[in-house]
Amino acid sequence: MDLSIKTEAFQQDDQSWLGSAHGTNAARTVTLDASTFAGLYPNGYIPSGTALAYIVGSTTKLGPYDPANTTTEPGVFIGHLFTAVKVPTDTSKPIGAALYEHGRVRAAKLPFTSGKGSVDAAAKADVKGQIIYV
Repeated sequence: MDLSIKTEAFQQDDQSWLGSAHGTNAARTVTLDASTFAGLYPNGYIPSGTALAYIVGSTTKLGPYDPANTTTEPGVFIGHLFTAVKVPTDTSKPIGAALYEHGRVRAAKLPFTSGKGSVDAAAKADVKGQIIYV
């Protein structure tokens, strides 16, 4: 029996990017490929609101949407990470997460405003009618 003291850190989630409660009760379970999020989790957590897309060659694993389309399929932005998730030490392990794909989003409050994990005009067009950006 191991009775040693262990320390665990937790993340305070900032969901100020949500524009309303609409769609929050319908988040879909998805699988993230942790290896594709390099540089997007300096404190060990991928922040909620991160833009997500399917990984090239996969129809099940998601990574950060990349406006440069180098790691994600062109034009397959599908939504935002609903809650922050802890990245495992071994980034080859998949991460279970919740996908926010319907509702209102405050674009200025998203964690990334440019580069990987952000949305651009093409991404907004992909989810037009599902996500409203204000």
